[in-house]
Amino acid sequence: MSTDTSAMRTIHPDALHRWVNDVFLAAGSSATEARLTADHLVLSNLSGHDSHGVGMVPRYVKAIAAGELVLNQNVEVVTDTGGLMLIDAHRGIGQSVTHQAMVIAIERAKESGVCVMGLRNSHHLGRVGHWAEQAVSEGLIAIHFTNAVSQHWVAPYGGAEARFVTNPFTVGIPRPDADGGPIVLDFATSAIAQGKVRVAYNAKKHTPEGALIDHEGFPTTNPGVLFEPVNGRTGALTTMAAHKGYALAMVCELLGAALTGGPVTIPKNQPKAGVWNNMLTIVFDPARFGTQSAFEMATREFVEWVQSAKLAEGFDAILMPGDPERQSRKARAQAVPIDDGTIAEMDAAAATVAAANQGRGPGALSLQMA
Repeated sequence: MSTDTSAMRTIHPDALHRWVNDVFLAAGSSATEARLTADHLVLSNLSGHDSHGVGMVPRYVKAIAAGELVLNQNVEVVTDTGGLMLIDAHRGIGQSVTHQAMVIAIERAKESGVCVMGLRNSHHLGRVGHWAEQAVSEGLIAIHFTNAVSQHWVAPYGGAEARFVTNPFTVGIPRPDADGGPIVLDFATSAIAQGKVRVAYNAKKHTPEGALIDHEGFPTTNPGVLFEPVNGRTGALTTMAAHKGYALAMVCELLGAALTGGPVTIPKNQPKAGVWNNMLTIVFDPARFGTQSAFEMATREFVEWVQSAKLAEGFDAILMPGDPERQSRKARAQAVPIDDGTIAEMDAAAATVAAANQGRGPGALSLQMA
């Protein structure tokens, strides 16, 4: 792969939000659903997670056309035993149905102290840290085990071909803003998210060492191995931290999908165009332990102790989980960068939506970019 990078252009987040909102309004979403989807995708870009941001719009448009993403779905509570709930999203757009499910889980956790909530059959629910932040904003702790069902992207530890997807693990812990804001841990169990490989591919960049193997199982930094088959075979992502990431990915698959009755990642469940998610979420109120003051003080003392360590060469700070996202939101508050390859895909998606709706749509995003 060439080391030349695709040109980056920028757009104000408000203009980007309007464009995404208009795409989904034209596609048939309600005003609320379109807004929630735009809120989520644009915030992902603002947070520095372009892999889960507006670049997903073309994938969503294809999934709508394939009947694998259903607009304007209301979630269904299938099981309710008080502290434990199972919710079915019926292939609804993830940014809307997951918001609905989290509202239900948060309300229950406030009532009883804890809610264990299984969400199944959601279309791509985006950056899982968004849902942890939704709970944290209400003073609650949230733990999420999520699987994904799409093309197989990740090889098991010791394997040379893909068998599952990037199965993220997420935890949100509230912390006073004066102390730096909440702790939000959110990572794929693969070495990097598949969406980050897509972004690198569109931008004509290399991926980090150790993140990919090619179709024969050899290490590579060429993101094209996921998108350009050789003799019908593609490469794969590796798991993070070798066997540890692999083991955590297995746990996310079994708790997020097998336990909730959602599809696990096997060939017969693979969608044609969509990305399906299932998630087990534990939401609870830390104040119910009666240790709130001690919890806040101990957290503050421990963070201060950790951050007092001498800095290693090349580092100017010791960050807490959630700090990189907060820094990115400040840095991108006036301009969100998008590469030309992704812009072209988004223009094509807008044209597809307009063609299906008598020309009604947001127009080309490229015309609004700086």
